[in-house]
Amino acid sequence: MIRNTILLFLTGFLLMACSSSYKIHKISQNGTSAALRLPGEKALTTPVLPEGTPLSDTLTVRDEEGKEYLVMRAVRDEESGEMVASEQLQAAVVTARFRNVAERGGQVELAFQISVSDSLQDSRWQLRFYPEMHLLSDTISLDPVYVTGKGFRRAQLRGYQQYERFLRSIAQDSAHFVDEYQLEVFLERNLPQIYRYKSDTSQVSDEQFASAFGVTGKQALEHYTNKLRIRANARKIGRKHQMLEKYIRNPIVREGLRLDTVLRGNNGEFIYHYVQTIRIRPRLKKVDVVLKGDIHDEKKCLYRIPAGPPLTFYISSLSAFALPMDRYLTRVVERRAEARTVCCLDFAGGSSALDGSLGDNHSELQRIRTQLASLLENETFDLDSVVVRASCSPEGSLALNAALSQRRSERVCAHFRSFVRHYSDSLRRYRGFSVDEAGKIIRSAPVPRIAFLSHSIPEDWDGLSAAVASDTVLRESEKNRFSVLCALSDPDERERAMRGESFYPYIKRAIYPRLRSVRFQFHLHRKGMVKDTVHTTIPDTVYREGLQALTDHDYERAFSMLKDYEDYNAGVAALALNRNAYARMILEKLPLTPRIDYMLAILHAREGKVEAAVQHYLDACRKDPSLVYRGNLDPEIAELVRRYDLQVGED
Repeated sequence: MIRNTILLFLTGFLLMACSSSYKIHKISQNGTSAALRLPGEKALTTPVLPEGTPLSDTLTVRDEEGKEYLVMRAVRDEESGEMVASEQLQAAVVTARFRNVAERGGQVELAFQISVSDSLQDSRWQLRFYPEMHLLSDTISLDPVYVTGKGFRRAQLRGYQQYERFLRSIAQDSAHFVDEYQLEVFLERNLPQIYRYKSDTSQVSDEQFASAFGVTGKQALEHYTNKLRIRANARKIGRKHQMLEKYIRNPIVREGLRLDTVLRGNNGEFIYHYVQTIRIRPRLKKVDVVLKGDIHDEKKCLYRIPAGPPLTFYISSLSAFALPMDRYLTRVVERRAEARTVCCLDFAGGSSALDGSLGDNHSELQRIRTQLASLLENETFDLDSVVVRASCSPEGSLALNAALSQRRSERVCAHFRSFVRHYSDSLRRYRGFSVDEAGKIIRSAPVPRIAFLSHSIPEDWDGLSAAVASDTVLRESEKNRFSVLCALSDPDERERAMRGESFYPYIKRAIYPRLRSVRFQFHLHRKGMVKDTVHTTIPDTVYREGLQALTDHDYERAFSMLKDYEDYNAGVAALALNRNAYARMILEKLPLTPRIDYMLAILHAREGKVEAAVQHYLDACRKDPSLVYRGNLDPEIAELVRRYDLQVGED
């Protein structure tokens, strides 16, 4: 009897295995795959009119001659050809491999169906589908879809149950490894005094136990602990991961899966409605969706489902209404230009010698040389002259400071005049000569002679006043006292009076060195320019960048750059961002062109003004028939076209 049962079980198992292998072979041979397809139009369309918008059965609109006529909220009966007031039936599933989808608010909603034929389904299998999006140069994996058969799920649950039994077999309490019976027998026979503690509720410390019987309770417990069972339990703990993989080959996935609408077709096919919303990217015009998958049984992957042909979604955007145009700015170009810089040079007390080793003189002199070199090589401007103005601190007499500052200015002029002469010679040698198209040698033009003009500020009282006013160390009372002393007309008397003030040492130490400066003023003229000023127009780069951002679907950036212009393209950017009040303010000021009529139709549809929306749409299509096809791409217009069966151009 037992033998017959085993034979029946083995026979059934082999039949099931053969059946599964045959089915996989047939799927592989036929190239059967899950299909990606587009649902019917109505399944994709979501209401775009504001909630609560009253929808009348008839609308009154005007034709191009101003004659009024009625538009019914109806559909055409295919048999009789008559218009009947009823809701449209859901469209059948289409087999097209592409669809135009509208982008709104920087987002696009892609809706498609994963259709699994009956031949791909088996109770013992789990189908795993992996949709992928291809957009621009990126591939993005979408959330997978798992279709789990009942037999496969039972096997999954059975694995969890087996693993749970294994976990329960692992002892968590060390008391499980103690041979309590043998311990009690030992105590009863050899230590009857301690055995009585079994029914005693009093606590006995290890010290008391050891003083009475010569061993501790820990030692006695360890003696009767089964070491083999402890090691066996430890091995089980070490095998937890291994047993997890053994029993749970296919974990039940609860995170990262889709749970959208699921339907069962009449022919047994499994239909899964998948909706994915994506953020628009610059220059994104289309998205391809492909589907790959696997077939798994309880133990392994049986078959790799090949990727089928892609579904293509072409993205229609309101940015298509942008008009390529440039704005220009008027700029006044001056022939002459000027540049200034300040150099802090240290001089020895009462000396005009230019010593590169003092303070930061070396780096400051190098900075001015670098600036002069760049001006000499400038291809836009020629350097005419350099005004060098040296200043002294108020320390000492005005007459001595005037002579000293002038000598310092002349010394700096001589230093940089020599630098410019040597640099110009090397620049002329470097440039050499060139040959024109006729083969004639053209020698480089000589570097023009640069005039260095020395000026001086004997005592920089203005600089001192500004430094005192901004100083954070001096108290307010000290600053006020300084202002009083500055009212003295004689600079020498003013400086002598300051010496008696408590704040003078600080000013002399911290501020005076900054007043011993050399200022450079570079005078230049624009090469080849004769007039002192020229008015010219240049493209407005801000507007150009804003228009490019609008074309690239970067609406936030486009709106921020275009909104101040308050023109047509600014209105397009606002409409794309649902900034409807701003868009209406712009569009209603512009002459009614077909594009503006069409955009006003979208705007009125969003605001629930159905009759105005239909009127503007019909006007736009009469002026530009190509907008009839555009109406199918924008959900605001498409809903009105279907609801009222707007047949532009028909009587």
